[in-house]
Amino acid sequence: MEGKERLEKARERIIETIAQNIHLYGLAPSVGRQYGVMYFHDEPLTLDEMTNLLGMSKTSVSTSVKALSDLKLVERAWRKGIRKDLYQVTDDWHQNFIDLFSIKWRRSVSLHNAAIKKSIAELETLIQDPEISAEVKEFAVEDIEKLKSMKAYYEWLDRLVDAFEDQEIFNLVPKEPGSSDK
Repeated sequence: MEGKERLEKARERIIETIAQNIHLYGLAPSVGRQYGVMYFHDEPLTLDEMTNLLGMSKTSVSTSVKALSDLKLVERAWRKGIRKDLYQVTDDWHQNFIDLFSIKWRRSVSLHNAAIKKSIAELETLIQDPEISAEVKEFAVEDIEKLKSMKAYYEWLDRLVDAFEDQEIFNLVPKEPGSSDK
């Protein structure tokens, strides 16, 4: 029994660490705990099995699975003879990071680019308005230059996300052989 207790202690340490760090994905600690339990479970789990293992309500487990699935941290699985939905973790940590990074930063790039485009158009219209003071027009010109600089950054960030999605990033920062064993 001592060996099993030590195994559980080592697993619990990792599960708790995942729960503490899951906020990086925008999720609550209970979702991280659920992911950690699923990670150490050898077989895909149904919502009912997760409910029993975690002592959470089925609604909470279902909501957590949806959130984890949206971030591509868990996926549906299939097992012959099982009619209920099964879920398992996607344990490619590199791909998990790429998916998270891509989802979050693509949204950010898109929101910023739309705001920059709209603001530049408004400022250019402002500059052309004969009723606007020279001082305000000067500020508008300066703001356009700032926004162009910001736009260049978001174009770079977009290319960086491309490098992650195309996995070209690993040419610059290679995956170390055996890193998943450490």
